[in-house]
Amino acid sequence: MAKVKDCPGFETFGKDVKNARLEMRISRQKLAETLHISQVYLANIENDDSIPSLPIIIQLIKICGLPVERYFNPIIMCDASEQRQRVSHKVKLCPEEYLSIIEGALDGAIASK
Repeated sequence: MAKVKDCPGFETFGKDVKNARLEMRISRQKLAETLHISQVYLANIENDDSIPSLPIIIQLIKICGLPVERYFNPIIMCDASEQRQRVSHKVKLCPEEYLSIIEGALDGAIASK
C-alpha cells in the first residue's frame, strides 16, 4: 500500500473515509465486508495514512460519498475553504429538481448583502 506522502491530494483520505463511515453508522466490519477486504486493511486506510489500490479508492469514494476532485485534482480544491468544498459537494449530490430552490436561496442571500 502506498503512503500519503507519496500521493499528494490524499492527505485527508483515511480520515474522510472514517468520518463518512461513522456518519453513515456503518461498522468497520460491515464496510470491509462490502469492499471484500479485511478489517485490518480498512483500519490501515483510516488510521495509518495508507492509500489503498485504485479499485478500493473508487469504491470508497462511491460508498462514502466523498468528493473525488479533492483527491484527484487537489489544486482546484486548495483555493476553496473547507465549507465551500462541502457545499459544492452537496450541490453535486442534490437531485436536479431541487437545484432551482438552492439557486433561488443563493440568489436571495447574495442580493441581501
